[in-house]
Amino acid sequence: MQTTLRREVHQLHAEICHALSDPNRILILYGLREGARNVGELAEALSLTQPTVSRHLKVLRDRGMVVAEREGTSVYYTLADGRVIESLNLLREVLAGILEQRTALVEELT
Repeated sequence: MQTTLRREVHQLHAEICHALSDPNRILILYGLREGARNVGELAEALSLTQPTVSRHLKVLRDRGMVVAEREGTSVYYTLADGRVIESLNLLREVLAGILEQRTALVEELT
């Protein structure tokens, strides 16, 4: 792989990881796994303000993780690729394993 292409891939990887660095963005992605929703629906479901959800959706849209489609006066968002949920679930499994190890360590120390 060319050095320039390799750098671009690493940069894109970092941008995706940055998009996943905020818990609210992860919740938004999970909120979209069942299908299209608008900002108001997401805000209500996640107990967040509409401006907050809009800001996070912009980050996710800029990173190519969600797609926006206008229907009349509303904009509906969907996952650009459902595999993002599979990836998040895999990360949760890794985190569960880490927590189990830490719990076992604490139990040994007490």
